[in-house]
Amino acid sequence: MPESTFDPARRRLVGLAAASWLLTVSRVGEAAAPQIVAVRVWPSSTYTRVTLEASESLRFKTTTLANPNRLVIDIDGVELNSLLKDLGGQVAGGDPFIKTARAGQFNADTVRLVLDLKTDVKPQVFTLKPVAEYQHRLVVDLYPTRSQDDPLLALLEDYNKGGGAAAPSRPQKGRAGADRPIVIVLDPGHGGEDPGAVGPSGVREKDVVLKIARELKRLIERERNMKVYLTRDEDVFIPLGVRVAKARRLNADLFVSIHADAFISPTARGSSVFALSEKGATSTAARYLAQTQNDADLIGGVKIATRDRYLAHTLFDLTQTATINDSLKLGKAVLGQIGGLNTLHKNQVEQASFAVLKAPDIPSILVETAFISHPDEEKRLIDPAFQQKMAEAILGGVKHYFSQGAALARL
Repeated sequence: MPESTFDPARRRLVGLAAASWLLTVSRVGEAAAPQIVAVRVWPSSTYTRVTLEASESLRFKTTTLANPNRLVIDIDGVELNSLLKDLGGQVAGGDPFIKTARAGQFNADTVRLVLDLKTDVKPQVFTLKPVAEYQHRLVVDLYPTRSQDDPLLALLEDYNKGGGAAAPSRPQKGRAGADRPIVIVLDPGHGGEDPGAVGPSGVREKDVVLKIARELKRLIERERNMKVYLTRDEDVFIPLGVRVAKARRLNADLFVSIHADAFISPTARGSSVFALSEKGATSTAARYLAQTQNDADLIGGVKIATRDRYLAHTLFDLTQTATINDSLKLGKAVLGQIGGLNTLHKNQVEQASFAVLKAPDIPSILVETAFISHPDEEKRLIDPAFQQKMAEAILGGVKHYFSQGAALARL
């Protein structure tokens, strides 16, 4: 620059501007430090989950201690706030794994969480990226050390290690409903960290479908030639692949997944029944609903991205094709019964690639009992009388399916 154009005053202004910019960057960096925005605890007999939701991804270290049993989690770059201080208040007295919980500022840059445990546990601690309405999450899953006595726990452990759906432990012989009881697995959708769809007044899908499933289970237990199981009987998150694996482990003859979904339009209403599709969804709505249900693992959160190798290899073989045909027959029978209770969204069984319907050897349907996003249907879904009638309609469809000679032979 020529000497005649040099301006000391201008140079001081540039310097002040640069200093101001650096200060602004520094303050932005400070503001970007992780902020804990929610703390949740989900106890169940299967496992307990603790979730810390934050504005940024959390860095952590874990330590297990004995005598007494404790799990210590140090979180870097976080300051203690009121949500963390109230961690102990989130722990229910009946939690099977956590006795007490507390959080404190261990040092200037670290918050320490201490979970006092009632028993030996196998902790799994991992982070999840933002999805749906959730920001970054740090997840602490506490599993009992002994899972061999609980088939669901064993399946969860295998799933988290990347295993596929377990084959039936002992293939059953004979015709279901004739030579032996019909084994039915009911699958209340969502659960735990995954609420499912939420209605206009705040009703959660996971709650109403569990009530319908429990009522249906009660009705089936009164049938002399049927056995029934639930994939979950608590407010707990179960991955989709584990739901399928549990049905196969129990040698199920039928799998019925129960939902009450939402749609992008609040005017959508009516009941629907879905089966698996080999060739894509039969409608835009079916494709949309399948995507929302398949996102359950992302919302509920699993330790690692697992792929069911068994299903991947058998999905489109002849066994699967025959199973889909049976699923369509079952779906038609159930749809016919539901149509007497509620308006039908579609008059035929729809199809889409629902992950929870991919058992290669079990006729499987997904029942959308009503649209929880519709104000009138949300009110019906929380009505015990409607829940009972919906359960009766589904059971009526199952019984009609078998009365038409649709009995399975496991050879």
